[in-house]
Amino acid sequence: MQALLDVILPVFLVIGFGYLAVWRGWFSQAGVDGLMKFTQHFAIPCLLFMAIAKLDLSQSFDWRLLVSFYTGALVGFLLGLFGARYIFGRDWEDAVAIGFCCLFSNSVLLGLPLTERAYGPDALEANFAIIAFHSPFAYGIGITVMEFVRAQGHTGAGLLPRVLKAMFSNALILGIVAGFLVNLSGVTLPAVLNDGLELMVRAALPAALFGLGGVLVSYRQDGDLRIVLYICLIALVVHPAITRGLGMAFSLPVEGTRSAVLTAAMAPGINSYIFASMYGRAMRVAATTVLVATALSILTVWVWLGQLP
Repeated sequence: MQALLDVILPVFLVIGFGYLAVWRGWFSQAGVDGLMKFTQHFAIPCLLFMAIAKLDLSQSFDWRLLVSFYTGALVGFLLGLFGARYIFGRDWEDAVAIGFCCLFSNSVLLGLPLTERAYGPDALEANFAIIAFHSPFAYGIGITVMEFVRAQGHTGAGLLPRVLKAMFSNALILGIVAGFLVNLSGVTLPAVLNDGLELMVRAALPAALFGLGGVLVSYRQDGDLRIVLYICLIALVVHPAITRGLGMAFSLPVEGTRSAVLTAAMAPGINSYIFASMYGRAMRVAATTVLVATALSILTVWVWLGQLP
């Protein structure tokens, strides 16, 4: 119960403030759109840039951490893809969008603040190692499979450019790539630039959590509830369970296990809806899933925190 009060509820209270402010008309939907554009295109890319630029790459990128998390993510995608097709009878393009919902955990807006509150700022190195590959991995798989399905298996030489163009038009990926370039080159940022970026970083997560609450107001429970609950089961239970099991099998250190399992246990993020919108497929299911899974994760994250050392 203490973890629920001290770790989880403060984060969800900020989301709740954003939801209440927009629902009651105290903060406009246009304001939320602007706030989310600021966080998604500027503040969070700065956060990821600074985090990756300062990571000790030799210590942070433990293969056991990445294999544990991303095996669970890939299994989740496949369960979502084939479950949507063969259990719920959706067409293949809908099935890919639904699989993406099972693949893309809300690793930044929820994973970072919850891990920090539970285990402190020093615990975030493993989170950033996961996040460094998260968007490229998820979008790479989602876009590749969707383009393959849309082309009915005949993609030709144009597939790779389409995938790369979609990935590298994403500001989060650009921030991660820039961070790697600075880290690997050994360049030291000028103090004035470093201080300016730090100011942006401080604004990123609180503003994004408030904005997330505002965005959820526009989502309605308007999808097939059975498939929404199926996605929630995969995202909130199956993915972290696989990650936890593999972490134990690989003797992943405690710090990495905490970050990997908590990140895996996050609800599908807004990127799930963005991906569905890119292709105009399963948008109602994606929107409903973000809303329902975010609410359910208050309890499921509490349970997972109780299972972690």
